[in-house]
Amino acid sequence: MHTTGGYLTGAVTTHSQVFDIKPDTDVYWCAADIGWVTGHTYIVYGPLANHTTSVMYEGTPDHPEKDRLWSIVEELGVTIFYTAPTAIRTFMKWGAEYPERHDLSSLRLLGTVGEPINPEAWMWYHTNIGSERCPIVDTWWQTETGSIMISPLPGVTPTKPGSATRAMPGIDIEVVDGDGNTVGLGGGGYLTITKPWPSMLRGIYGDDERYIETYWSQTSGTYWAGDGAKLDDDGYLWILGRIDDVMNISGHRISTMEVESALVSHPAVAEAAVVGAEDDVTGQAIVAFVSLRADFEDTEELSEELRSHVTLKIGAIARPKSIVFAPDLPKTRSGKIMRRLLKDIADNRELGDITTLANADVVAMIASKTASHL
Repeated sequence: MHTTGGYLTGAVTTHSQVFDIKPDTDVYWCAADIGWVTGHTYIVYGPLANHTTSVMYEGTPDHPEKDRLWSIVEELGVTIFYTAPTAIRTFMKWGAEYPERHDLSSLRLLGTVGEPINPEAWMWYHTNIGSERCPIVDTWWQTETGSIMISPLPGVTPTKPGSATRAMPGIDIEVVDGDGNTVGLGGGGYLTITKPWPSMLRGIYGDDERYIETYWSQTSGTYWAGDGAKLDDDGYLWILGRIDDVMNISGHRISTMEVESALVSHPAVAEAAVVGAEDDVTGQAIVAFVSLRADFEDTEELSEELRSHVTLKIGAIARPKSIVFAPDLPKTRSGKIMRRLLKDIADNRELGDITTLANADVVAMIASKTASHL
């Protein structure tokens, strides 16, 4: 937990700027779990310090029905809604009929947090929740940064579906290659922060060496975020996800997010999570866990169609070796897919801790189906 005045400065300032807070009229809802850092910064400290009327909800988004969140938005007149891309893809899977039951005209701003959002989910959110009129702030930050580092500012920054756009004012971001050299427009590499900021992590309790080793040793004098990113020709940042999530397929480095985004761009797919499983021939093989939209059935024909779809979108090197269909994917209560569990399943390892899962019952079913595919 952050305990500095700098952390509070970051929380208060970014909450106000990114969400364009109007204390007298806004009803703000960050739908994260309060125990995660998003809850600390953007449910507790930021909103309270900015005198913001906030919604706090204890429960799941599908009880008693799958329109639970939208009924709350309508009932309480929510104006700002902040959630995770994984949750949005779940809403996509359930269908637009649920938000269509409710008057969501009170909403004026939408946000996403927790992982990169694929363009298809961004557009669904924009169309079905924001009625094509609400700006979307796709925010990038970490527990260690304390507050939002990259985000469009509503009414200021033109947005692109899937891009976190640009660094916040006063934040210096660079994308560097493996040698620490800054990449140019159109290039990709590793995300770094080159100058201090108020809410930054200042150490790990009782382990200064680990702090230096983890965050400051890869590139001299800059903060190493551990995320991959690319710059487009306009200088916009596209977050590719954790470097740990980059697979090595026959010597080719492929981002799990890139494959997931290709899968979700198929009309049958609501959610996808991709991991690299150990493979004696290629080093790693791509295993995709796929949850379908309501009108589609999991058949061998569809599995082959999805493999071909990825090949068309990315290339033959990214073609999944195996596709495992599941009605749901293992998620934390804040909506993040637990990819480490899927990696354990794909590698036939003993599963790690599942106590934080919101849907632990799906894990055994996915493990059983995976065993029959690999």
